[in-house]
Amino acid sequence: MPTVADHVIATLQASGVDRVFGLPGDSLNGFTDAIRRADGVAWEHVRHEETAAFAAAGFAAVTGQLAVCAGSCGPGNLHLINGLFDAQRSRVPVLAIAAHIPAAEIGSQYFQETHPQELFRECSVFCELASTPESALRVLQMAMRAAIEEQGVAVVVVPGEVFLQRLRDPARIRPVLPSRSVTRPDDTALAAAAAILNQSARITILAGAGTAGAHEQLVELAGTLKAPVVHALRGKEYVEYDNPYDVGMTGLLGFASGYKAIKEADVLLMLGTDFPYRQFYPEDAIVIQVDIRGRHLGRRTAIDVGLVGTVRDTLIALRPLLAPKSDQTHLDRAVSHYRRTRDRLDSLAVNDHDRTPIRPEYVAALVSRLAATDAVFTVDVGSPVVWAARYLTMNGRRRLLGSFNHGTMACALPLAIGAQTADRNRQVVALAGDGGLTMLFGELITLVQNRLPVKLIVFNNSSLNFVELEMKAAGIVTFGTDLHNPDFAEVARACGLFTRRVEHPADLESAIADVLEHDGPALVDVVTARNELSIPPAITAEQAKGFSLYAIRTILAGHSDELLDLITTNVARRILD
Repeated sequence: MPTVADHVIATLQASGVDRVFGLPGDSLNGFTDAIRRADGVAWEHVRHEETAAFAAAGFAAVTGQLAVCAGSCGPGNLHLINGLFDAQRSRVPVLAIAAHIPAAEIGSQYFQETHPQELFRECSVFCELASTPESALRVLQMAMRAAIEEQGVAVVVVPGEVFLQRLRDPARIRPVLPSRSVTRPDDTALAAAAAILNQSARITILAGAGTAGAHEQLVELAGTLKAPVVHALRGKEYVEYDNPYDVGMTGLLGFASGYKAIKEADVLLMLGTDFPYRQFYPEDAIVIQVDIRGRHLGRRTAIDVGLVGTVRDTLIALRPLLAPKSDQTHLDRAVSHYRRTRDRLDSLAVNDHDRTPIRPEYVAALVSRLAATDAVFTVDVGSPVVWAARYLTMNGRRRLLGSFNHGTMACALPLAIGAQTADRNRQVVALAGDGGLTMLFGELITLVQNRLPVKLIVFNNSSLNFVELEMKAAGIVTFGTDLHNPDFAEVARACGLFTRRVEHPADLESAIADVLEHDGPALVDVVTARNELSIPPAITAEQAKGFSLYAIRTILAGHSDELLDLITTNVARRILD
């Protein structure tokens, strides 16, 4: 007779799942032993459960398929939580198997007892306890269905002994596969949106991750409306390529051109975006929002028309109702401004007369130029995501993954593990910060042990760089942000990676090329400028005041050398208009 764990594995296999990310533990023994005995299911061993959850998220992001991670009771599954929060907020389908203490001991403050159903409820679309063999099978089916259909995290909590129990009358294995639907607003709602768009002169489109699969429809719409297209960070990979109407990104990491195109609009058309920063929305424009999740409508800015549907299905239905526009004054002005902004940004991504430390913009631009045309890029939160957003070029085949909604450090390497596990022949490049990399340093060994040819580009500026920028903007003397780093190339080499360390700009291109071409896991440790300013698209009076206060307080605190370094690093920078 099969065990509960056998039935769980068989259901996962029938549904297309062929691997589980995790770390073994005694309460997971029944589950991992079932994997050992099964044909065609791999146990993807990592060094930390947080990595297991992130790797599952990365795998789900690049494949679009359900991914699975597992953790043992108490501290084991508790470590999953940060990666699961990220997966939930990135809206990718992940199933987490959270082993639990013996059912008879629940509530007794038993060894390693936690309350997983309470802990994981906030970061999931489904979270339930399966306390009997019969309930385990039903709960599993419901969890998988919820994760797939709602594109989120589902958690199944299972006491360890339940995995080992036998099924006297096992149910027939039924695969859990995604449904297919056409989802668009009704004709009345579409007509209301079309009426506004047809009578308006200055329309700007703000596009996000919800435009995935709708690039053709997006570009056609922009041409019809003569509307500049601004993208949120998560929309970058789906929007900016082959798009003559693209005017860059908005937000804290964005471009002046994107900010300006939105602020000057009469109508803002939001497509598949939940862009959170309210200060970047227009004050008086009419707003139309399209989102597959009705609860997202109007939660960032007041809207005039809300449309529930996928971007692709909605635009296909909306297009026949729109009259092509001839006046493209607003579009031409926005595109011209973007070209000037883009030129100024690109002027910073250079070998600055062999000066050291190396400009991080130059690092990102070289990686973009040298990487494969279908590379998957993963980026750490902080300054690496700034340079990735501004200098990585998307083309419709490349992917860009990061913790763009959850905003956690240490995501680049574990997301890369998941993406590389999905396809070992596809180039996966992780742009890692020195702070983020060292948080999950042990996963360098995972790359070697699992033979994953991930390429790591380390921005080594010996600081929590973006935190420092936030402190400066607030007028606070930087404190607690110094990082005493080892030679990352030497550490990685000791773990078994191919490595290079670069301190001089003239050596950078060949080092990156060597690492990208290496047949196996590889790392390049680049010593980059610490005080390179990543200027937001709009400087508020409060931020300007903050920088002035920072300068005064830094001098009074005896750190005038830091201020001098800041000025020297940025003396060649031209302020973006």
